[in-house]
This record gives sequence, C-alpha cells and structure tokens, in this order.
Amino acid sequence: MPSKTFSEEEYGKRIDRCFTDAIVKGSGGLLIGATLSLLLFRRRSWPIIMGTGFGIGAAFKNCERELNSINSS
Repeated sequence: MPSKTFSEEEYGKRIDRCFTDAIVKGSGGLLIGATLSLLLFRRRSWPIIMGTGFGIGAAFKNCERELNSINSS
C-alpha cells in the first residue's frame, strides 16, 4: 500500500528541484558565456553575465510553472 504524500512534502521536493535546476542551468549558462567570451568577444564580461542570467531565468520560469501546478491540482 503506497503511503500518501503530504502537500508540504511535495512542496519541499519541488523547491529542492527548483534550486537544483537553477544551479545546473545557471552553471551551463556561465560555461557557455565564458566560452563565447573567450572565442568570439575578446574576453569581455557581458557574455558571461548574460549567459548566467538566461540560465537562471529559464530555471525560474520552469520553477514558477511547476509550483503553480500545485495550486491547480
């Protein structure tokens, strides 16, 4: 018999996934930005900042969608 998951536990799991997603996507954006900065933009800092921002923004959007699905179900 499967145990019933409480909504607080489900919310905590989703928040943990959001933090993990933000770290992974932010790091990926940082690496892509650093690579572009080294290869194309003569070691400027803006591609690094922009890549990291895009990664964290994508993670935020996914987290927002996932947390809003708790309210609708």
